[in-house]
Amino acid sequence: MDETRTDLLMQVDGMTCDGCAAAVTRTVNRIDPAAEIQVDRESGRVAIRTDAQALVIADALTKAGYTATAMTG
Repeated sequence: MDETRTDLLMQVDGMTCDGCAAAVTRTVNRIDPAAEIQVDRESGRVAIRTDAQALVIADALTKAGYTATAMTG
C-alpha cells in the first residue's frame, strides 16, 4: 500500500487539561488510526502525521467542541 502521509500543524483552542488532549488524540485516531499525534497543550498546537485531509480533521475537532485551525509551516 502506498501511503502519502503529510505533516499537519493545527492550532486547537479549548484544550484545558490532559483529558482534552486525550480527546483530541482520540478524535484524530477515529479519522486515521495510524496517525502520529503530538499534542502541546500549553501552546494549543497539535502536530499530526497523517494521510487524512486537514479540513476533515479540523471539522471533526470542531464537532468535538474545540476550535481547530490548520496552520502553515
